[in-house]
Amino acid sequence: MKTMRFLTVAATLVVAIGLVRTGAQTPSPTGAPPAPGQTLRQYSGSPIDVDYQSANLRTVLRQLSEIGGINLVIDPSVPSAATVDLKLAQVPWDQVMDVVLKSSQLTYQLEGSVLRVLTREARTKELDEEVKQKKATEAAPDLQTRRMRLNYSTAASVAKLLEDAHLISERGTVEFEERTNMLILKDSPRSLDEIQQLVAELDRPEPQVEIEAKILQTNRDTAKALGVQWGFNGRSSAELGNTTNLAFPNNGSLSGRVTQQGNVTQAPNDPRAGANATTGTAINLPVTGATSALGLSMGAINGALNIDVAITALEHEGKLKVLSTPRVTTQNNQQAEVTQGFQIPFQTIANNTVTVQFRDAALKLVVTPQITAANTVILKINLENGIPDFSKAVLGNPSINTQRANTQVQVADGVTTVIGGILQTQESQAMDSTPGISKIPLLGWLFKRTDNQSNSQELLIFITPRIIRG
Repeated sequence: MKTMRFLTVAATLVVAIGLVRTGAQTPSPTGAPPAPGQTLRQYSGSPIDVDYQSANLRTVLRQLSEIGGINLVIDPSVPSAATVDLKLAQVPWDQVMDVVLKSSQLTYQLEGSVLRVLTREARTKELDEEVKQKKATEAAPDLQTRRMRLNYSTAASVAKLLEDAHLISERGTVEFEERTNMLILKDSPRSLDEIQQLVAELDRPEPQVEIEAKILQTNRDTAKALGVQWGFNGRSSAELGNTTNLAFPNNGSLSGRVTQQGNVTQAPNDPRAGANATTGTAINLPVTGATSALGLSMGAINGALNIDVAITALEHEGKLKVLSTPRVTTQNNQQAEVTQGFQIPFQTIANNTVTVQFRDAALKLVVTPQITAANTVILKINLENGIPDFSKAVLGNPSINTQRANTQVQVADGVTTVIGGILQTQESQAMDSTPGISKIPLLGWLFKRTDNQSNSQELLIFITPRIIRG
């Protein structure tokens, strides 16, 4: 204890000697430590010499306040048993104060000429309390209730927007009534004014968009076919007087035979000949379903030799155009759908149970428009055209021939654009001929049949948006 008292007295004397040597007078309150948050500052206090060994922290702070001539308040949060160990020579007293505070994990608050020293934890707690107090002060005004009836927006969607955007204060509430499409708000007057201005900007009429689609489908098919039939028969018999004068063969017949084609009616016919002698089609390459034919027959007077030829030809050209024009009107950014057609039932049997399901075979247009500031429309389009095809039925269920387009385009107001197109072409060539003689130059076509067919299908999809304002 005697050592501590001696050191304390010595420190005081050293400080006094330093003050006398420098001729400094007692610093005014302006010589107090700078406000918190200022770092690397220039210290303006009088230089002093200090030497503390296990000196009481509170005592050291009081001594420094007396040297600097400032008013000091030590918060109860500062430990009473804390000690200080340091030795400094010719250091400004306010810098000594700063070093002591930092080494002891302390901070301070300067209010005028009063310096309050406290721990950092205590200061943090005070700041938190100040923030809470500020919030409570701001929420102090009485809450008001305000009703807003919407004309174009739904109250439910606007209420959800206000809640998600945290535009309602912690004390405020927002409710909506679907029948009258009304918002019921309860909050401070300032918050209600801001919300009312926002709702007025949201509750505005949106322009509508009329979307017109045109589906043009064309089919074109052509066919050309050329066929020929040759027939002959010759007989040698006593009734014709042209026997061979031999015992065997004394008579006979020679005729064309095409057994796989069934009965032939174009062969030369002699009523005196038998059934086998009248079958005279040797080259049977006619055009099925021919609409034009040219025939030539030649024969002997006695019927011993007969020759005939038939040339058949067919030329076909067909055109088909199908135009569908679905049209729908919807609000901006709202999906619309229009469907025209019918549903086809499909039966399935599982576990001795018959189930009927329906599939759409229809023209369906699903579109969502978005109007831009440049007077254009961004369209999300899903268009499907389903046509039942009973020629390709499976178990009595027809297949559905479908054309589909799914895209997103940007089109100017009132302008028509093509969003899709399909061109399908099919060509076929077939030739049937008699082996050998069909290769004869110039005359080979008399012994062959040709069939040329061409079929093309084209699908075009047009879209036209029109903005309806007002």
